[in-house]
Amino acid sequence: MKSVALEAEKATIRFHDLPGHGPPLILIHGLGCASSCDYPAVAADPALSGRNMLLIDLLGSGFSDRPTEFRYSVELHARTIVKLVHRLGIESLDFFGHSMGGAIAIVAASLMRDRVRHIILAEPNIEPGGGIFSRRIAAMSEADYVDHGHDDLVRLSRSEGNEIWAASLSVSAPYAMHRAATSLVLGSDPTWCHQLDILEVSKTAIYGRASLPDARADKLKGLGVDIEVVEDAGHLMACDNPSGLARAISAALS
Repeated sequence: MKSVALEAEKATIRFHDLPGHGPPLILIHGLGCASSCDYPAVAADPALSGRNMLLIDLLGSGFSDRPTEFRYSVELHARTIVKLVHRLGIESLDFFGHSMGGAIAIVAASLMRDRVRHIILAEPNIEPGGGIFSRRIAAMSEADYVDHGHDDLVRLSRSEGNEIWAASLSVSAPYAMHRAATSLVLGSDPTWCHQLDILEVSKTAIYGRASLPDARADKLKGLGVDIEVVEDAGHLMACDNPSGLARAISAALS
């Protein structure tokens, strides 16, 4: 695992840098997840073998630092990704972002349009309002979520069989999750959907079959975004069907 110190954030962001050919594919995880947990099996699949990939743990998650003063908004997460790209000297890249990571990828791509070739979004947040879990988190005060809400959500996730997400969530900073969830619910102006629409790059959205039908997928298709479907998978497709997700990413890149 590699690391880059971010001076303004007074924190270190950590990531797996998998060597290979072509511009790097940067993978950004969703709320309560970690790329170091979600994507090794995807990256190792034959459909993506030989590609250069960066599996990034966002601040507050996985192996990255958890600065208490950082606001953990979608935009600030995106700006840390941009700083990382500049520090690594990457001139051309592809983005993959899942759920919240999709919104982060959209903002990051908007901040460095000339470097991005493809943007691939797995069931992304594209409008204000968040999802089931982000709304549940944001409905509480930060103090209450840190005090008991985080542990309650971890226990609930385990009881519902979401063992891997519960494990990633349990090592995420509670205040980071609350601030990120609040950002997802508030959304942005212009919306992430509008920012995506005006990006002049190759665009693909990936959905698990169990998540369809979905009005957001229909909206993205109407905007000319290509749609790929992963069979035998729902929202947590990297866990449900990593090989299927790898094939969908490969199709988007080709």
